[in-house]
Amino acid sequence: MTVDRLLPSDEARDLIALTRELADKELLTRVTEHERNETYPEGLFAMLGEAGLLGLPYPEEYGGGGQPYEVYLQVIEELSARWAAVAVATSVHTLACFPVFTFGSSEQKDRWLPDMLAGNIIGGYSLSEPHAGSDAAALTCKAERTEGGYRINGTKSWITHGGIADFYSLFARTGDTISCFLAPGRADGLSFGRPEEKMGLHAVPTTTANWDGALIEDDRLIGAEGDGLRIAFSALDSGRLGIAACAVGLAQAALDHAVAYAKERTTFGRRIIDHQGLGFLLADMAAAVTSARATYLDGARRRDLGLPYSREASAAKLVATDAAMKVTTDAVQVLGGNGYTRDFPVERFMREAKIMQIFEGTNQIQRLVIARSLAR
Repeated sequence: MTVDRLLPSDEARDLIALTRELADKELLTRVTEHERNETYPEGLFAMLGEAGLLGLPYPEEYGGGGQPYEVYLQVIEELSARWAAVAVATSVHTLACFPVFTFGSSEQKDRWLPDMLAGNIIGGYSLSEPHAGSDAAALTCKAERTEGGYRINGTKSWITHGGIADFYSLFARTGDTISCFLAPGRADGLSFGRPEEKMGLHAVPTTTANWDGALIEDDRLIGAEGDGLRIAFSALDSGRLGIAACAVGLAQAALDHAVAYAKERTTFGRRIIDHQGLGFLLADMAAAVTSARATYLDGARRRDLGLPYSREASAAKLVATDAAMKVTTDAVQVLGGNGYTRDFPVERFMREAKIMQIFEGTNQIQRLVIARSLAR
């Protein structure tokens, strides 16, 4: 990554420099092995926590980094440019911390946030179900009040870090409403399905969770009963910006590889980058990356100023992930037959880009969010 960033402070510039150094040393050198072998990078997230990268947008009083969201997202982009699965899992961890920080009581924040933000415990986000993905109001997983807490019954799906995470922001039906719980990563009556056989992002598992009467204590209810959808949708606005940053990092990596290859490969006595047809293709790729980055930064700056940003978050997720899909596909084209082989990483980038158009709300859902906002 050679992007010159416009950052708001010397501290932010130092943070980006630290992130680049760490990502080049610890992520870039390990990504191929773990993605090909579909093995989890043990100890990596603890190391990111020790470096202070797992709690960046949260206040220092709870052990966070106290960074603006626009800076945090640029850190996510840098991570994604080296290893998309790690960046996505980091974004999901940040998303999983959101309900406790934003809607939790003072006691809940004091009890759990320091370990969350230090990376001592890693989180997952458990909203989707097999028949309730984008339609969160259709959740059927139930939380039934009992002595000492709630009994959870039902199946959740598409959980990043499923079976490995130490806690989950879990959304379940309490009567006619949806509520949010800080669920433990292990409990009697909680089991996980085998990891999904995915197209990409192989190093971090995605699983189902089966709740069979597991008990969650009263003090793990976040907010009041019935606040679940409000919490979920509020968290997803932030999470969509995180996925937009992941997509831009992936697209930037694809562009960097394509440009480097086009400068070295020659045909008809010229570097292929000097052929206008290919040069224009690379120019369009660069314009798409730059535009997508500006879009997520606009949403982040609105969030930092306390302004409404839901529509901008959906626009950023839509624009950035569509751009990543096109840029990574074009990178394969630039490399020609080589791009279709595992000898070069662009084929992996293309596979990884596809899921970004799907999770955190499909891009069709983003269009729906934007259209409804315009109608209002």
